[in-house]
Parts: sequence; structure tokens; C-alpha cells
Amino acid sequence: MQSRSQSQSQSQSQSQSQSQSQSQSQSQSQSQSQSQSHGSGSTSTSDEIRDRDRRHVWHPWSPISADRTKIMISHADGYRVWDVDGREFVDASSLSSTCGYGRPELIRAVDRQTSMLHGLDLSVSTHEPAGLLAERIASYLSDEFRKTLFVNSGSEALEAAMNMANAYWANIGEPRSRVVALRRGYHGSTLMTRSLSGLPRVGHSFTAPLPVTFVDLPGDPAEVRRADSLPLLVAAFEEAIGDTAGGPPAAVLVEPFLNVGGGVVMPPGFLYELRRLCDAAETLLVLDEVFTGYGRAGRMFACQREQVEPDVLVTSKGLSGGYVPIGAVTVRQHVYDSFAQESVIGGLRYGHTTSGHAVACVAALATLDVVEKENLPERAEQFGTLLVDRLAPLAGKGDVVDVRGLGLIVVLEMTSAAAADGLMNSAYDWGLLLRQQTEAVMAVPPLTIDEAGVGLVAERIEQSVLADRG
Repeated sequence: MQSRSQSQSQSQSQSQSQSQSQSQSQSQSQSQSQSQSHGSGSTSTSDEIRDRDRRHVWHPWSPISADRTKIMISHADGYRVWDVDGREFVDASSLSSTCGYGRPELIRAVDRQTSMLHGLDLSVSTHEPAGLLAERIASYLSDEFRKTLFVNSGSEALEAAMNMANAYWANIGEPRSRVVALRRGYHGSTLMTRSLSGLPRVGHSFTAPLPVTFVDLPGDPAEVRRADSLPLLVAAFEEAIGDTAGGPPAAVLVEPFLNVGGGVVMPPGFLYELRRLCDAAETLLVLDEVFTGYGRAGRMFACQREQVEPDVLVTSKGLSGGYVPIGAVTVRQHVYDSFAQESVIGGLRYGHTTSGHAVACVAALATLDVVEKENLPERAEQFGTLLVDRLAPLAGKGDVVDVRGLGLIVVLEMTSAAAADGLMNSAYDWGLLLRQQTEAVMAVPPLTIDEAGVGLVAERIEQSVLADRG
């Protein structure tokens, strides 16, 4: 991992030691009363809190009939969370939790920046944290990557990336618009990004902004990760890229790991071969590392597992550890340079008022400090391997079809969505929060989880599978 410059170290404030601060945080958590503050200064009872939520909160990606107040979290520390009734859970469900809950250095950094400058519109001025963060991200990549656009979410980052890819070809006088993507991929919930997925749940009734050629997986999710799937998958992409009916593609867009698409681990060598195909066809490779970036996949970026770099790299969730929303689009210099020829303003016509928010940038810098100091990518690889090895014997037992993983992402594929739902409910009863994507159940704990925590995750999954069999 590359070292950061002296100016980047300004993102950390120096005060009490981490261990002392964590101890204080734990004692504060333990002293909170169930009937008093539930994390917001409220003195409402747990029933009142749940009732208020049911009456007024519209939960995203949820059936109207679903009651999300079953898991009503009050406060958290490290990899543990507590609900409004005081019940403790191990959290293995948070996609964006890079360095866990209640990190004192992140809280201090956010508080300090908020008191100085919370944010401003980067289309008219700028601030130091944006430059420091863009410089830090560039330090993890080759010298060809020097420019990053900041946005507020993964969906916005993918929207921006596809605008860039489309505009790039117009800028150089070779207009293209077609995109090649996996049918089971997921790239966000805006109109354009929903159009880049073939998942039924993501479908919409509007006209798609860009033509998309979808590529199907060559087998079931449990089979795709095997080496013999690679030639079939590469051949499918080669055919889609060369489809002359839609003209040459502006970009090939993929996730290194299919999250919403069913917890699918791609075969080894997939990104390497895709880079080769894109180079041969002279098209852009856009990698969606919104989920896998910043250590989750066992490297700083999942593409580095195969020594591959895209033309456009999209990241978000783990960048600020979930403390403040932020997304990033990092591009090769030739993509950025082409926008000097953009016909309307001579630049990128995309962005938001809060893009590159100063507090978000500082939270991201503090998160990356933790990622580097505590070697979180390496820990993710180590603990993810431990979890997969321990849980692998569950495959073929009860409703478990397959156990697989990438970095600190562990997937149990079940026989059906109903069986996956049963495992989720059983895990909840054992004090473990997991994630579900149709038939796939995923364990994605904070990257700072320790060996004892990994043991708890494994033990409670084992107990849940056995209970489900009973």
C-alpha cells in the first residue's frame, strides 16, 4: 500500500489514544438507559419509537407490508449494535462499515471540520479536504489516475460515470452510447443506473437513456466462481462487445462481485480478460466498486486482486465508513483531458450542490487513515478466509447450497428466497444481523472486526443453520 504525503496526515487530529477512547465509548454505551436516550436525546419508550416510525417513515426497497421496526437500532460500538429494547447484536449487515461504529478519530475529525467549514459548492470554489482526498485516492492507483469527481452516493457516482463515458466519445469526435453490462448487475437506483441492470426488481417503465447489451452468467451463482466458467463468460462478453448492430460500445460496465445480483463471486481472471477485451475493442472499462472498494474485497480495490485498472473507477460505500454520504469517480487522465473539447461548457456537465462536501471528505480521509494504519484490506482477506473455511462444511446441509466469499464478504446461498428468509430470522434470534439478496444470505461485518467477533459470526450462523434444519 502506498504511503500518503505529509499534507494528507493533516486529516487526523491528535489527542487521546485510540484504546482509551474506545474504552470510554464502550462504557458510555453500557450506561445508556433503555428508557432514556435512544441515540437522539429522546425519552420516548421503545413502543412509541416504533409506532412513530410505522406512521411516518417510508423505508426504501421495502414492501409496504414489511415492518422494518423489528430491528430498531439505538446505538452502536465497534461491531456491536443495540436496539431500543437494549438487546445486543453482532452486526454483519452493514455494507458501508469500514472501521466500525463510534470511532473517536472519525467523530473528532467530523466535529472539527463542521466547526470550521461544513461545505460549499465546488462548481464555484473549493476547499482543502477535497484536494487531500482526491490526492489520497490517486495514491492507491497508477500515475494515469489523477482526477476524481465527488458526489453523494453510489447511484450518483455511476450516473456520473456513464455521463463521462458517453461524453468522452463525443468529445473526441467518435460518438458512442451503447453499454455492455451483466444482466444480474446492479448499479444504483436513479433512472439511468436502473436501466443498466436486468434484474426484475430494478426494472422501470421509462425509456432507457442508453442502449444496453446485457450479458448473462454462464451458470448458476454457485457455479460461476469456478475456473471453467471463465472461458464461457469471456466469450459472452466478446460477442456482446462485437455486436455490430448497436455500434461499438462506449463502455463495458461490471461489478467485481455481484452484490444485489445474488452474492456472485466471479471466476478468477475475469477482470484481467475483460481488460484485454476492452483494449482490443478500444472501449472504456468502467468498474463499479461501490461495494468492494477500500478494503472490503481483501485489497484496497477488488481489481487489484488481478493487477487490473479500469478507465473509470467508481467507489462509494466504504470510502467514509458510512459516517457521512460520499461517492467518487476516478478517471484516467485521457478521459479527463477530453472534456476540454466538450461543446457546451468545455467541461463536465454533471454535479450536485453538495458534491465534495467538506465534512464528507474529512470523514473519508479519517476512514482511510484507519484503513492504512490497521491494514484493513489484509485483515479482510484473513478473516474472510477464516469465515469461509469454517462455514464451508455447511454447504449441502439443510437448505444451504453453497458457501463462498471474496475478502470479508461471505455468502451462504440457500435453496430459495424463503429458506434465506428463514436463515435471516433464525440469525436474528441468535443475536446476529445479516443481509439477504433473494436466495443469498451475506455476512459483511465491519472491517475492524476482531478474531473473537469473527468467531461469534461463524458460531451464530452455524447455530442458525442447525436451528433452521430442526
